[in-house]
Amino acid sequence: MGKRRRVAERRKTGPVVVGGMIAVVAVGAGLGVYALYGGGAAADEGTATTAGHRAVKTGPLSAAEVRTASTRFLTAWQQGHVPEAAAATDDPSAATALLAGYTKDARLKNVTLTAGRTTGAKVAFSVKATVSYKNLTEPLAYDSSLTVVRRKSDGSPLVGWHAQVVHPDLRDGDTLVTGASGTPPIKALDRDGGELTAARYPSLGTVLDGLRDKFGKEAGGKAGVELRVVRGKASKAAKLSDKTLVALSQGTPGTVKTTLSPSLQTAAEQQVGKQKQASVVVLRPSTGEILAVANTGHGFNTAFQGSLAPGSTMKIVTSTMLFEKNLITPDAQHPCPKTYKLAGWTFHNDADSEIKKGTFKQSFGASCNNAFIDFAPKLSDSDLTKEAQQVYGLGLNNWSIGVPTFDGSVPVQSGAQMGASLIGQGGVRMNPLNMASVAATVQTGVFHQPYLVSPSVDGRTTAKASRTMSSKTQSELKDVMRYTAAYGTAAKAMAGLGGDSGAKTGSAEVDGQKKPNGWFTAYRGDLAAAGVVQAGGHGGDTAGPIVATLLKMGG
Repeated sequence: MGKRRRVAERRKTGPVVVGGMIAVVAVGAGLGVYALYGGGAAADEGTATTAGHRAVKTGPLSAAEVRTASTRFLTAWQQGHVPEAAAATDDPSAATALLAGYTKDARLKNVTLTAGRTTGAKVAFSVKATVSYKNLTEPLAYDSSLTVVRRKSDGSPLVGWHAQVVHPDLRDGDTLVTGASGTPPIKALDRDGGELTAARYPSLGTVLDGLRDKFGKEAGGKAGVELRVVRGKASKAAKLSDKTLVALSQGTPGTVKTTLSPSLQTAAEQQVGKQKQASVVVLRPSTGEILAVANTGHGFNTAFQGSLAPGSTMKIVTSTMLFEKNLITPDAQHPCPKTYKLAGWTFHNDADSEIKKGTFKQSFGASCNNAFIDFAPKLSDSDLTKEAQQVYGLGLNNWSIGVPTFDGSVPVQSGAQMGASLIGQGGVRMNPLNMASVAATVQTGVFHQPYLVSPSVDGRTTAKASRTMSSKTQSELKDVMRYTAAYGTAAKAMAGLGGDSGAKTGSAEVDGQKKPNGWFTAYRGDLAAAGVVQAGGHGGDTAGPIVATLLKMGG
């Protein structure tokens, strides 16, 4: 008797083909109609072999497989069929928990999902829903996306599960919750008493979230009812703050005054908006007050929490160490060879340049790498780490500025990695806040921990450096930074600033990235600033104009 191919019975609530469109018949009150794709019907999910084994599919996903997997997931999610939606992902357990909470904890109903553009295996979609809590309701609308992947065991197409599929502000381990917020809202003010809002200053969204987390209960406000992203363990470890998505009742905000300058903040927002991935911080060296912070992208505060190799801007810290150890002086003859071999690595200068007969100051100004790396044999593995920690307050994870920060990292390394650290590569990681503080410390000779809210507001203790550079070392640092601003790689950006100013450029290579991250840090009078443009190229050309424009505003 011949074998028969079984045909699965079509579910009455499943996808049906109507006029060339895959659609879903809405079931139950509050479910919208979901029109997913134009084109033909979805392809079969796979056929069993005669031996009773399913073949393992490999290779790129077809358009039909992407349609089938995404349709199955989005349809089940919209209809509230959590087990079916979770089973359409590659992590059913995590998907079940978050999707069940979407209704139970986030109190979302009337969910309507509409697919948008498909790019390869990535499917964009929009979400409309209603947040309902007791007698309060508010609409919710946002865009998200999913990516279809192959299951390792059999190659079946499934939705690759991450919490961001449910909402782009979620990270794995986070949840959505609607209810009376445990943290009252705040009204944040600039240094002149004006209100700071994300609508006026888009870069401040994450900063305002952080201020609320830190000062909401202390500022005397009363909590309202909100739909919020509540951070899980991993997000808290990454210092991400809870985030309000929808306010059903506003509550009564408490007031928190910051150190931000409205004019500098406005200018900083405008400057980073000229680049695709730019971040900048402006400080007052004499006090540590943060006057401006801005990022092109508003979902993550790279300026405060980024962890990026700082490239040659790190040569400021390296030079501090070399000057303190009396290994070099600015005007001492010190060639910069085209290549330098260290522990099996061959280091090159940018564009394979070299300085055969020149001073250390000229190598600093030209940002010539090997003039720094060739000091490695004279240094211990921990020298740079100690310098960063003891003089610049970096890498101790103890800054308390009023919102979450990453405080830099200069790990103890050996061999070629230690050599790479001297030029801001290897394991060294910084952000614009850290590098603005480095420039500010050079300007004053003393580390003042940056802060956004005065420590007097809550009595918190700010970080202190364990020692101060000598006046001789400070003078030497300002000498090489002034030279760089006047004649070196920073000269074009710093042209016309004059006065007591100095600068350092940087370019940090990133694996898999065509152009390096461009860095620039500088001081002028009582202002210091640092910026980075990711994948922007040379810092003098990209981050330099951003920083210089802000320094021109006063100080």
